[in-house]
Amino acid sequence: MPDLTPEEWTAVLLSLRIALVATLVALPFGIAAAWLLARKHFPGKALLDGLIVLPLVLPPVVTGYLLLISFGRRGPIGSFLDQHFGIVFSFRWTGAALACGIMAFPLLVRPIRLSFEAIDRRLEDAASTLGANAFWRFVTVTLPLAMPGIIAGSILCFAKALGEFGATITFVSNIPGETQTISAAIYTYTQIPDGDAAALRLVVIAIVIAMAALLASEILARRATRRLHGE
Repeated sequence: MPDLTPEEWTAVLLSLRIALVATLVALPFGIAAAWLLARKHFPGKALLDGLIVLPLVLPPVVTGYLLLISFGRRGPIGSFLDQHFGIVFSFRWTGAALACGIMAFPLLVRPIRLSFEAIDRRLEDAASTLGANAFWRFVTVTLPLAMPGIIAGSILCFAKALGEFGATITFVSNIPGETQTISAAIYTYTQIPDGDAAALRLVVIAIVIAMAALLASEILARRATRRLHGE
């Protein structure tokens, strides 16, 4: 493990904090969106699906700029939240979490949606005949069966949020100790003389964390699948 400076450790820990918060906040919305797309037919379904995937195909700077004009202090949403609840996103770590959550949302929704679509509906019907209402069928049958997809989507979301750069630096800038994530710190070090060594240390850390997240996703998803099949 590279010997990091206190400033570099701050960037690493802040990145982990932002990625974790982004994933936890996005997860219930991701499950709801995935279930809606997998189980319901309604006007505008294709449009909703497109809007969810849009952050993956848009330049990240575009997403960051849209967040800035919407959630900034002078934006319609940001101004309302600031005046009525004292919540500020722009140039704060919470704004970085918001940007990361939006950018990673498509990677969260897709595996969960596929898991919902793969569930045998007869199992849910059997629970219904035993007296379970819609809520308890979802909690006790549907969610456990979709757990491999939920695990995979959550960790992919975390890994994507950990490495997000374009949207965050546009929306919350690059403030050391507040919004400077691993990606922003690497960018900063590449712009200063003799910063290559520090940038390389953070690159190594980023690779290690990302690989650990992907391996954890594979292991946990396999364990969940084996439990579902009673192995």
